[in-house]
Amino acid sequence: MAIPCPPLIGSEKLSIESGAMSPSSPSPLILTQDELKKIAAYKAVEFVQSGMVLGLGTGSTAKHAVDRIADLLHQGKLKNIIGIPTSTKTHQQAVSLGIPLSDLDSHPVVDLAIDGADEVDSNLNLVKGRGGSLLREKMIESACKKFIVIVDESKLVAHVGASGAMPVEVVPFCWKFTQDRLQNLFDYAGCVAKLRTDNGGEKVSVTDNGNYIVDLFFKKDIGDLKVASDAILRLAGVVEHGMFLDMATTVIVAGELGITIKDK
Repeated sequence: MAIPCPPLIGSEKLSIESGAMSPSSPSPLILTQDELKKIAAYKAVEFVQSGMVLGLGTGSTAKHAVDRIADLLHQGKLKNIIGIPTSTKTHQQAVSLGIPLSDLDSHPVVDLAIDGADEVDSNLNLVKGRGGSLLREKMIESACKKFIVIVDESKLVAHVGASGAMPVEVVPFCWKFTQDRLQNLFDYAGCVAKLRTDNGGEKVSVTDNGNYIVDLFFKKDIGDLKVASDAILRLAGVVEHGMFLDMATTVIVAGELGITIKDK
């Protein structure tokens, strides 16, 4: 069942045939969530031009975009691309596909970044980082001229924090102290803060930067996002949070009725 989209523009029905984008057939198709992600990713890659410095996102949706960029490079349809990966996982994927890579030290201005999101609200504010790469994602995507977000319609929410965790990356030192302060900060929204763990809780999840993640779960809307952002970042021990505010320039949503696109 489709989740209603906020008012978006530029609708276009698309499907995947033989790994490429093409007009959808008259017959109704029931697409899996992964197929919807692939449609959105392929549409985003249409914005990529030869000679660009690209921010390469992390996660199941962004993986399709990285695969597509590599395919176009190998076909000679894209040339002189330089990728800046947002995680070690994406770095490994790009290396395996032969995408030339660099970093922000060498290329402080990024032409275009393509990445997924865990949540998108009607103002194109995002929650990212449930995959654990929020710090590097925010560093790279805040340095880009254009940031395209690719999602399936299940990621659309009425307000930030509506569908699950809002991650906060924290230093390991006295993490419990920082976790308690984060929970108290949003007590008015019924916040529950939990340290992220792996292997069924057997070990602490550690980011690419050697930090921990505290996931914040809200029972209510937290209100003004910029106020919330500032309050989190003022806490000593916090490295970064997963609210990406006023950063997305374009959001591409794949749903049962096709593709919808909204520009900031």
